[in-house]
Amino acid sequence: METTELVQYRRALKRKSYSIHTVKSYVNILDQFFRWLTVPLSEVTRNEIGAYVDYLLRKRRTPKTITCHLQTIRLFFDYLINEECRSMANPVTRISIRLPKPLPRHLQDGQVTRLFAAITDLRDKALFMVMLRCGLRVQEVADLTVDAIDFGRRQIFVSNGKGAKDRIVYVSEDARSALLAYLARRSSKAEGLFLVQKGRMKGKPLSVRGIQKRIEYYARKSGLGVSCHQLRHTMATQLLNADADLATIQDLLGHGQITTTQRYCRVANLKVQRDYYKAMEVVMQRTLSQG
Repeated sequence: METTELVQYRRALKRKSYSIHTVKSYVNILDQFFRWLTVPLSEVTRNEIGAYVDYLLRKRRTPKTITCHLQTIRLFFDYLINEECRSMANPVTRISIRLPKPLPRHLQDGQVTRLFAAITDLRDKALFMVMLRCGLRVQEVADLTVDAIDFGRRQIFVSNGKGAKDRIVYVSEDARSALLAYLARRSSKAEGLFLVQKGRMKGKPLSVRGIQKRIEYYARKSGLGVSCHQLRHTMATQLLNADADLATIQDLLGHGQITTTQRYCRVANLKVQRDYYKAMEVVMQRTLSQG
């Protein structure tokens, strides 16, 4: 049974337009913490938080999972202090787990060609071409409607993306062609863009898991290790290699912080290579002129 604080916090998150998935995740994490806790919330200190981290480590939770728990608990105590006016210090301040920072994985140009050669279904080709060229998250693609596409302006309106933010993304010519081919064949007048084509759910919007299952199918068919989010990484890396501005990519991807976008710089080897040789030419010319 949920505590009064948890019920009130759930309501507060919903008022702030947090997604259903985020609210559920936060509540589940806090429920685990409350069940473990042996003191009242007002008496929680850094010692309790440290002991909880030790408990999670004994449960063999990954550093990423533990960090997620800490961030969620930190936000909850911020809520108690700032919105419930509790006179207390946030016990999670400055407590964190060191996380590895793997490079975002992306597809090489030849791998992109190989993947799409394996996709013959018009819906799936349009679906994954939009993910690749527009850099959309899988949830954003699942939520797309037909009306969100403006073919005249070659843009898509992404409503209520991550962080409840709206944004505009632009449609490349190959993505536009794939969408037109799919819609020309589609007979349904449903609002959702990408629909289930078979079975009892036929005509309903394709779910996030449904989309993931399709990319898993094409990963096996093409012999590539590819996921939906890799298509997003690939789009960002390709734009960087084509000398697109970092702030432009941040806006297209819907990143709240440019530091998130900067991670892609670490994998954009072609751009780094071009910048190095261009700069080195200047350095060498200066050196020669000094001789």
